[in-house]
Amino acid sequence: MAETSSPAIAGESQPSIPTSSIVSINVGGELFQTTTQTLSAAGAGSVLATLPAGSVSFFDRDPSLFSSLLSLLRSSSPPANPSDLLPELRFFSIDPLLLLPKFDPFSLQRSLLLPLHGRNHPSALAAGAGSIHVGHGGKITTFDSTLSRRATVLTPLPAIDSLLSISPSLVAAGASDFPSVHLINIPSGHVNQTLDWSPTPLNSSPPSIVQALTSSLDHLFASFESSRRTSNAIVAFDLNTFTPATEIARGEIYGAELDSAIPATKLKWVESLKLLMAAGSHAGPSGLTGNIRLWDVRSGAAVWESPEKVDCFADVTVCDALLGIFKIGLFSGDVFFMDLRKIGSGESSWMCLGDQRKGIVNGRKEGNGCRIESYGNQVFVSRGEEVEMWSSVSMAGAGEKVMKKNLMGKTEKHDRNRIVHMAFGCNRMVIARKDEHCVEVWQSSC
Repeated sequence: MAETSSPAIAGESQPSIPTSSIVSINVGGELFQTTTQTLSAAGAGSVLATLPAGSVSFFDRDPSLFSSLLSLLRSSSPPANPSDLLPELRFFSIDPLLLLPKFDPFSLQRSLLLPLHGRNHPSALAAGAGSIHVGHGGKITTFDSTLSRRATVLTPLPAIDSLLSISPSLVAAGASDFPSVHLINIPSGHVNQTLDWSPTPLNSSPPSIVQALTSSLDHLFASFESSRRTSNAIVAFDLNTFTPATEIARGEIYGAELDSAIPATKLKWVESLKLLMAAGSHAGPSGLTGNIRLWDVRSGAAVWESPEKVDCFADVTVCDALLGIFKIGLFSGDVFFMDLRKIGSGESSWMCLGDQRKGIVNGRKEGNGCRIESYGNQVFVSRGEEVEMWSSVSMAGAGEKVMKKNLMGKTEKHDRNRIVHMAFGCNRMVIARKDEHCVEVWQSSC
């Protein structure tokens, strides 16, 4: 049962805090005192959440920034300049989402359309700490946290397929037919650096193309494929120096065995398990096949794998808060769930959510074009012009939880184009629709 507390009443003394829960922290020579309960708001994976009471822990950091961080943990209210605290969050292993306004998925409403310059339609979306980045053609258009200011930069890429927000001013971009990850400074419009991978140790081959991007608190992950499409790998780059840290999931195609090295076209970091989800599919002589794997980046080993053949996924994601992998069947269009807590126990299997369809319907691919993304405690699925949201709810009196579906943005006239991209950040959901020269912003009221 959750602990509750009553507000202090004027004239009455507040209850004393037990000495056993007081934590003392020396930051850059300045002493701070707080409680284990306050520090627990930093998350189970944070250094602060494990500090012992009764002793003084020292950190060589800026005291003024730590003071703002402590205020954030106490009040859950983001500071005036959230980006100032990003280095501190990374140092103490705290989820940057703590800086953002609270996301209430049940109060999401379509708020505005953000127009784009040029003839190209949106091809990639990324949402950072309040800002929104849109790749369209070889350009990136960025809207600030207020959505009132817009900046468009021209990149060396002919078309942007992968987009990742690294900081308020730095974006990583990649293309599936053009080499290298490009780190682009949005205010200046310049390419700060390019990140490459070569399938040969002598770097004699040209740089490889990019299939997917994601990041953790410490690393940027890029899925590369050689220019000849014969080999691929996932490379982890240090987020501070952008130097290669490790290479995993290397694959080579031998002869006609096209299924032996399917490049990962979807990456997602699972912070709670410190694992990287990588998924890819390929249409070959044996039909449409694919795989979903969880990689231990430290050892370079795959700790779990799901071959995809009968009803290969149309899209896949991981929800860290729900400790599950979610996918959409390409042929059935069903949403499936895999419990990450059962992986490795021999009990793991895909569970269909909702009313399972009868497999392939008239030979059609019911899930074709559907997208699935997770944010917070919810999973969002695009179906045509609509979005459905899956949430975990408790069964009354049963002591267990089930996934419940809610439809969002249903229209009677079906006058909107189908959704091709979704992104989430701050208290917003951002949608790009086919053949539209704008992005659609949904915003929660809190």
